[in-house]
Amino acid sequence: MNTVQNLIDILKQAGMRITPQRRAICAYLAENDNHPTAAMIYDDLKAEMPSLSLMTVYNTLNTLANLGAIHVIGQAGDDTVHYDADTEPHINVICINCQKIVDVPSEHLVEIRQDIDRQSGYRLIGSRLSFYGLCPDCQAKAESSSGH
Repeated sequence: MNTVQNLIDILKQAGMRITPQRRAICAYLAENDNHPTAAMIYDDLKAEMPSLSLMTVYNTLNTLANLGAIHVIGQAGDDTVHYDADTEPHINVICINCQKIVDVPSEHLVEIRQDIDRQSGYRLIGSRLSFYGLCPDCQAKAESSSGH
């Protein structure tokens, strides 16, 4: 998982000015594992930081993603892009009903990444693997509404 300082350092290296808004975005990413959207970050930070713009959130996220500091998970069935600041190998399991995303560590991913690294010749900066299904809560709701 990235630290606040690590994300800030990456933005500095990219030539971005470290404003209080960008610092707050980095802190949000480093301190939350909720796989937020840009709108979620904006909504959560706007009250304490009225000068924050949604464009600043998007620009900061895009810069961090382009540099491999965070991952773009993509949409989780809600037509909205989600972000993940945990760049260690793991699997994202996504509920297609409520869009909850959980991280599942897997030692197999480390082996797969090493194998891909050896065979491809690429300098890998990250990896992402997602599985889709119904979370336990949504399964229980579906069962109770169907009378089972």
